[in-house]
Amino acid sequence: MTATASPRLALLLTPLRQTAPLPRYATRILGATLAAGAYVACLPWDLRNRPETPGALHETSPVSGAGVTLLSVALLALAAYFGVRDRPAWTLLVVAVPPATLMYVSFDTHPTQDAQVWPLAWAACTLLFGAGTLVTAVVARRLRGGRPELDEAPR
Repeated sequence: MTATASPRLALLLTPLRQTAPLPRYATRILGATLAAGAYVACLPWDLRNRPETPGALHETSPVSGAGVTLLSVALLALAAYFGVRDRPAWTLLVVAVPPATLMYVSFDTHPTQDAQVWPLAWAACTLLFGAGTLVTAVVARRLRGGRPELDEAPR
């Protein structure tokens, strides 16, 4: 690593509570935007099951395995990054809340179907987003180890 890369790396890993308010909140807003963007890019807007062809008895989901995998990787990477730099509560708000909110809006804005199971699906996915974010953030924070200067309070 070169001498010029080290200050840049230190800047990217400095705890957000030790930075000025403008960069702190700008970083959090950027993270929330990236989480929402990953959701929009990886999952379709209409998540309800739909008939494969008109009159067909079998339903298919518009969600692909690749989309779910890419969304998971993106959210886990964001959770790890913000887990190292920020408190777990902020990490949860930045990483898990935007996709959960977009999913809620997606489910709620479409006309009702025969069976209303979307609240259960939304609750399960929100729980998964939140638990995955918190576990990843805590593990990343613990793996950070050997960097006590990152835990010092601002002076």
